[in-house]
Amino acid sequence: MFDFDKHLTDLGNQTVLCIGDLMLDEFVYGDVTRISPEAPTPVIAVKRTEVMVGGAGNVARNLVSLGARCIFVGVVGDDDAGAALTKALTTNALIEFELVIDPARQTTRKVRFVSEHHSTHLLRADWESAGPINAAAEDALIAHAIKAMPGAGSVVLSDYAKGALTPRVVRAVIDAANKLGKPVIVDPKGRDYSIYRGATLITPNRQELADATGTAARSDDEVADAAVGLARALDAKAVLVTRSEDGMTLVTDGAPIHVPAYPVRVRDVSGAGDTVVAVLSAMLAMKADFESAMRAANAAAAVVVGKRGTATLTVAELRSRILPAASLAPEEKIVFDWALLDEHLNDWRKQGLRIGFTNGCFDLLHPGHVKLLAAARASCDRLVVGLNGDASVTRLKGEGRPVQNVQSRAEVLAALAAVDLVVVFDEDTPKNLIAQVKPTILVKGSDYKREDVVGHDIVEALGGSVVLIDLVPGQSTTSIVQRSAALKNK
Repeated sequence: MFDFDKHLTDLGNQTVLCIGDLMLDEFVYGDVTRISPEAPTPVIAVKRTEVMVGGAGNVARNLVSLGARCIFVGVVGDDDAGAALTKALTTNALIEFELVIDPARQTTRKVRFVSEHHSTHLLRADWESAGPINAAAEDALIAHAIKAMPGAGSVVLSDYAKGALTPRVVRAVIDAANKLGKPVIVDPKGRDYSIYRGATLITPNRQELADATGTAARSDDEVADAAVGLARALDAKAVLVTRSEDGMTLVTDGAPIHVPAYPVRVRDVSGAGDTVVAVLSAMLAMKADFESAMRAANAAAAVVVGKRGTATLTVAELRSRILPAASLAPEEKIVFDWALLDEHLNDWRKQGLRIGFTNGCFDLLHPGHVKLLAAARASCDRLVVGLNGDASVTRLKGEGRPVQNVQSRAEVLAALAAVDLVVVFDEDTPKNLIAQVKPTILVKGSDYKREDVVGHDIVEALGGSVVLIDLVPGQSTTSIVQRSAALKNK
């Protein structure tokens, strides 16, 4: 089983070679409030413009946003758009590139006009030369790709049908990669997929699969059958079909695997396929299996479609989407250095949230603890738990305690939905910590009297209050330890 928590951070150690159709993407955002008096067309009042590397270059952008290194090979014209692309690629140290300049070609440029308020694409204007590149450009492209290939963990062919990936170029790259044992991921275009024969993984969307195979490819079974047929025809190890809101389907040598899409508010699907290919290629470069690579790519797609434009994502965003909340809790919720505490507290205070506080050793978490913490969280908007350090627990509870070290205790607490922050303190009482947190609500068990609760004077002086929670009878770490010792001695 692939360990995502362990391996996702290794994405930054991968290198991917990407060959494909490069283009300049421009997004013009503005408000539409009227129709032109000159023609029945909306008038966009331009607010801002974004220019970025697009097409196959967006695969490179996604790779480097994950911290991976990308070697990019493509073709541009000898024009302003080509110069802009060259400059843009130069600004990222993680992209190493070789661009073949063809003076006879026009660099592909796409301008999208987008309603800022509704995130609706109103119009797209294209400048391009979509015919195949000439033989000299083919030779140069192949030479650059083969030279760079030994330094890459995987190879991407990003085909936008703009002429860079001719049958000759595709064949040369796939054959060279197979000789070196490098996986080849193809983002295909057109109806004739025979040029991709021998590639490792083909990634059509559902419509592209239907067009290439002449099938309906609507239901799960239809998509799987078409994908199996395509894999066999192309001698590919796997086919991954992206299906928009229906998720993804993967076929290899086993049973088809269907994964649902993540529920997400879709803002813009531009470039989502490039994100999928980038994550797949980085995952396969680190020797991940096809299913794990697909699941990571599916999570990545959910992140970028929630953003505007041809977006990218970070490793942190990918981890937060693919990993369960409990596995992320230790890094997001546990604070040992009090200097970092104000980062959390200030944000909550700006939102006008009531901050609650409780504390304890929480050595062996039991139902009494769970009830206390749930009730404490119900009395406030954010709950900070002060956790005694190991030396502090030993002084309070005696030798043999704690049963679990502070990291283990903190991680168990952080995994609870009721707990928003765990802060470790080494003193015998949390008074200094309470003075820094300045909570609105101070919570303890009902075995305390209000005036005996450490920090009550600090909280009440700030206008806050003390809340006492009824305990669960017979539930305590001490009693659990004693019962365990008694059973052991029988």
